Amino acid sequence: MWIFTVSALCASMTARAEDAAEKAFTDELIECAAYYQISSEAIGAMNAPQMKAVGDRLKTSAVDAVAIAGKYRAPAQVEKDVIAAKQQQIDKLAGSNNLGGLMAKYKDSCKSIVTEPQKRLDYWTMATM
Repeated sequence: MWIFTVSALCASMTARAEDAAEKAFTDELIECAAYYQISSEAIGAMNAPQMKAVGDRLKTSAVDAVAIAGKYRAPAQVEKDVIAAKQQQIDKLAGSNNLGGLMAKYKDSCKSIVTEPQKRLDYWTMATM
């Protein structure tokens, strides 16, 4: 009986750690999707043909981040969460068109999260144990 109780407790703790890891990972993906959407829209608004490829890559990265997040959270919820994260990031810009602050925070980390999602999920799995 005691062994069964310990086994059940360990399984429960592992499930909670996985849930926490997936939540943290998905929250990051949502932040990245919002960043990529804002950046691609800003580049599109510049109406600079030489920047079209960059804007398209950012738009694709936003779609990729949403798709990955949709594996761990209901797609409808991901959509709502991205809208909320996007609004928070826009609010932090305080009317400025300067994306430097967002780029400093998200550019490198989001690139690695979207290109190597399993590596980041593994990080969160270890960090939440």
